[in-house]
Amino acid sequence: MAIPEESAGASLLEFLCARFPYQSAREWGERVEKGLVRVNGRAGAASEKLACGDVVGHTASDVPEPPVDDRIDILHDDADIVVVNKSGNLPCHPGGRYFEHTLWGILKARYGVESPEIVNRLDRETSGIVLVARHAEASRKCRAQFSRRKVRKKYVVLVEGAFPREVEACGFVVADERSANPKRRRFVPATAEERTERESEWAETTFRSLRCVGSLSLVEVIPHTGRQHQIRATLLALGFPVVGDKLYGMDPGIFLRFCRDELTDADHLQMRMGRQALHASTLEFSHPSTREKLQIEAPLPEDMSELMRRLDASGR
Repeated sequence: MAIPEESAGASLLEFLCARFPYQSAREWGERVEKGLVRVNGRAGAASEKLACGDVVGHTASDVPEPPVDDRIDILHDDADIVVVNKSGNLPCHPGGRYFEHTLWGILKARYGVESPEIVNRLDRETSGIVLVARHAEASRKCRAQFSRRKVRKKYVVLVEGAFPREVEACGFVVADERSANPKRRRFVPATAEERTERESEWAETTFRSLRCVGSLSLVEVIPHTGRQHQIRATLLALGFPVVGDKLYGMDPGIFLRFCRDELTDADHLQMRMGRQALHASTLEFSHPSTREKLQIEAPLPEDMSELMRRLDASGR
């Protein structure tokens, strides 16, 4: 991949750890020493500084795929689309060390979907509803609905703190220049009058508190735009980080320790869950062939429900 401007100046090892946290710093260092990571076609050095446009390549054929939670539920299935409810530890697309251990791979191998085209990708640690097209024409029609904002999405999320009854958050989701991680985004509140200046970064989200459970809140989320990490970055800016979120959680050092495989017992206790407590619960769209209005729902996953039960029982 080509090095983006925001990563220029980082060392090769720093970039690898931030961009591909599925391996620790020690593991990446070993791979660099073995010549398995190349910069502009030559073997890279861990300490060398990267420039914008440098091309970094990685030979990963010898790296075993990490284990995942491969449980999926088929919520709708026909000749054009498949709608599934995925777990909170399952990548959608192949990438990095993941190929067969992905929703894409499972649909091909286990359910006979020859050419799955995932329309609404969720992060590996986000559970819930994923729309998959069986062929290119269905994919085109479904994606057009998303781009025209004809699809209604709802999420539920567990956050730290007592969330207000309702919040309408409007602003920009931009690259977080303060972070060493090029994936991290930052929500900047703004008025509607400022929207036309940077339409591509504009984000609108409605949050509604469903209930308080001890020191946490269960919140319904309706994103009106679809920016990367929109929900998590906005909640952090509002002061209500997502439970279990390593990148946008209460302690920014947790993500760095996670990358180095150095999470402590205190870190796990603070996160409360092993993954971010974000679930895609409802998807409303029109069928690509029949134009029938479909409303698909996925119940709250067991790991989030279990945490709420424990908090209810303890009163904390």
